[in-house]
Amino acid sequence: MVRTQVTTKSGRPRPDSRRQAVLSTIIEEHLITGEAVGSHAISERFARATGWSSATIRNVMSELEDAGLLEQPHTSAGRIPTDRGYRYYVDNMLDWTTLSEDDLSAIESIGTGQEVTARPDRLMERASHVLSEISENVGIVVWPSLAENRLKQIRFMKLSDSRILVVLVSTSNIVHDKVISLDEEFTQDELNRTARYLNSEFGGKTLLAIRSEILALMKKDKALYDSVVRNAILLCERSFEDEDSATAGVFVDGASNIFGKPEFSNAEKVRDLFRTFEEKSRLVKILNECVTGDFADSRVRVLIGQENVTSALKNCAVITASYDLGSDVSGTIGVVGPTRIEYGRMMAVVNYLARFIERAISSGASLQ
Repeated sequence: MVRTQVTTKSGRPRPDSRRQAVLSTIIEEHLITGEAVGSHAISERFARATGWSSATIRNVMSELEDAGLLEQPHTSAGRIPTDRGYRYYVDNMLDWTTLSEDDLSAIESIGTGQEVTARPDRLMERASHVLSEISENVGIVVWPSLAENRLKQIRFMKLSDSRILVVLVSTSNIVHDKVISLDEEFTQDELNRTARYLNSEFGGKTLLAIRSEILALMKKDKALYDSVVRNAILLCERSFEDEDSATAGVFVDGASNIFGKPEFSNAEKVRDLFRTFEEKSRLVKILNECVTGDFADSRVRVLIGQENVTSALKNCAVITASYDLGSDVSGTIGVVGPTRIEYGRMMAVVNYLARFIERAISSGASLQ
């Protein structure tokens, strides 16, 4: 039988079934040991299979190296996967992994119900911690800023000392509250009328859009003569202050896990990586690029090594998924670790956790 070779876009041959078996074995062994894998390790794996002589295995390893899927770190050493080797493995050789009972229990212990919608920050904090614990790497959860959510309802409650409790409910049923102080006194009836006006005029709009329309109203004569509009302008100015320009919430856990990884023994690389984790706005940008990039049509996105735009992540794998909060609002979760990572398991974990967050938010909202 004549074997037909399939070629990549670069013209290099794709691995046939035998090459796939060798590539998979090397990746699995390298994942466990962190060391280069020699032909003897592969010979042990296929000792009972016919047609797998040591010479054949060495030839296949050389072919995989020529195809750019393996590299030899030292002349006398075995081979390790390249970024391209991992990419081929992820795209063509991985089946969806069934999560263990321990992984499922860890994720589902995060919590559900009204607590989730009342304090979503706690859910996100727990989620990032669970991600880091399961992956033994860095877990990141990005919660969209209030400015990205659309207003479902606003309520004002009069407190003592000219203070007012502002309760904002987004269309994704997330509750956000804050206390504002004003020089001017309002009755509860005035606050109720103002809330009804805002809910009627601005329901379903983002805070950015509302702020823009409020600024336009301030330039009109109506703002001078209509007390409800005037009160709406005053209350919105304080209620939305800093909210419409706030960045997304970012929860990072497990950054110290990278200290034990041989891939991060270079002190300068570790410092660059830590700086990246500390710059929350930069992390949001990185994860958003993963979601909107070439893998946007897939539920789980994987960027490997040099595929990462950020220089500090050139030796890392970034595995992300988005979770939907409704009304075109979504957040992102991800695991960051070395390219030597359990791709199948981590992709399954990230995907399951993203879906779990969606269910948790939805179930909490239905109880309100």
